[in-house]
Amino acid sequence: MIGESSAVTRKQATILLLSSDPIVRQVFQEVLEAQGYVVLPSGDLSNALDWLSRSKPDLLIVSPYLSGIPGHAAARYLRTKCNGLRILMVGGFLDDERLEYRSSIAAIDIFPKPFTAAEFIEKVSEELVSQPG
Repeated sequence: MIGESSAVTRKQATILLLSSDPIVRQVFQEVLEAQGYVVLPSGDLSNALDWLSRSKPDLLIVSPYLSGIPGHAAARYLRTKCNGLRILMVGGFLDDERLEYRSSIAAIDIFPKPFTAAEFIEKVSEELVSQPG
């Protein structure tokens, strides 16, 4: 349709949530689902790949540090399996130059902690209307 945006609405949005910390995963999932998002929770890269074989998420939310693999490396790999996947790395330290450097070369946006649930939802909404990676 002419003038149609690539933006995704909340009711349509599916989010792949990749964090090896089960508490972080549960809290993020609850916050996202309360806003109407469909959440695919994953604790490791293998499970995330399984989700990708069954679904095409609109956004990947990934922790910077996962068990066995850095978050940016997992995100880049998952993007090769799902072309155009938007990626938001949530966490990390504001002054961690290594994290900032890695995200810049991988074209991944970082949303550093701490933040409120409302700020998190606002950032997720912004990512969903951004151009895919």
